[in-house]
Amino acid sequence: MRVGLVCAHAGPSRQVDGPTVGTHQHIARVAAELADRGHDVRVYERRDSPGQPECVEVDGYRLERVPVGPPTPIPTAELVPHVPEFGRWLAGRWAGDWTPDVVHGHYWIGGLAAAHAVRETDIPVVQTFHSLGVEQLRHLGQRYDGPGERIPLERALTRAVDIAVAQCNDEVDELTRMGLQRSSVAMVPTGVDTGQFHPDGEAAPRDQRARILSVGGLSPGHGQEDLIRAMRLVGDAELVIAGGPPAEQLADHAEARRLRELAERTGVADQVKLVGAVPHDQMATWYRSADVVACTPHYSSAGRVSLEAMACGVPVVGYAMGGIADAVVDEVTGKLVPPGDVRTLGVTLRRLLADNAGRFAYGHAAVDRVRCSYTWERTAGALERLYERVVRRRKPVEAA
Repeated sequence: MRVGLVCAHAGPSRQVDGPTVGTHQHIARVAAELADRGHDVRVYERRDSPGQPECVEVDGYRLERVPVGPPTPIPTAELVPHVPEFGRWLAGRWAGDWTPDVVHGHYWIGGLAAAHAVRETDIPVVQTFHSLGVEQLRHLGQRYDGPGERIPLERALTRAVDIAVAQCNDEVDELTRMGLQRSSVAMVPTGVDTGQFHPDGEAAPRDQRARILSVGGLSPGHGQEDLIRAMRLVGDAELVIAGGPPAEQLADHAEARRLRELAERTGVADQVKLVGAVPHDQMATWYRSADVVACTPHYSSAGRVSLEAMACGVPVVGYAMGGIADAVVDEVTGKLVPPGDVRTLGVTLRRLLADNAGRFAYGHAAVDRVRCSYTWERTAGALERLYERVVRRRKPVEAA
């Protein structure tokens, strides 16, 4: 099968560290796994540097950089005017000697470009949003800073694609509220590289205190403030926050300063440590160093951090929403608490840190759960079957 993955600004070569690493990793691993299954896979991202080659072969798939917009990184909101040009470029490319059997759009920008490219064809389109503007608006409220056109464009995109892929059950519900029939939504969770994330291996240095690890970008939506407030109830433990800018830039980062000031006011400054950005290929050592990983974002559709922690054999305490609620089996692989309930969060962390046997059992169950249900092979297999389904659905149209 010929598969085109359209990701615009979130392509595999953007191997960044921080809150957006999950989308980049997802696309790169899905493309590689599909290629390994014998499919002819091409990935399309926007060229954002004049020195980038137009085409490269990566892990069995072909990566093509689309020359639209300025050859420099630009904010997502500024990509919207370039979507029609991106779509026209794809349509011209696919009118040649390589036409995809199915196109898969990633994120709303990539989906819009894919839908624009195929509108004069019978090529089916699958769409993964990775996050929805309406979800972010609901959970972040006034702190939502997405472009104003995102939500209506996402709603229009749901009507233009053959099927939408949700990464968690909450996202399935959200897409149906946006008007999609349940039969037009497929649930395919993200995957974890169990060769990289596993219990055996080096651990980051630590002192004798129990360690709670939080991983994510430094922004109000990632819930570090809740964890700092909860530390008053935890007792003698340290909270390590990994994410944000490099460590040497934390002093000039507004959110890092705000979190440190909050820790001072709360009386837990000696228990809170911000370590800055950690390269993704080093994250397993940090997970292994923790007694518990706390996942408290205001919303996360994929639940990537919880899955990586579980793969390393570390129990997770997380907010019961989005991909975290799907990944963490309450009282089996960790503990789920009501989102925003700081008191319950603190009490739950304290009790779990005091329960060595419970953490051991949760950690073993967590490893088994990831290896059974959240490998990249499983994700790619589910997408492969989905592609075959939408292609079969379009065949009668072609015959007519």
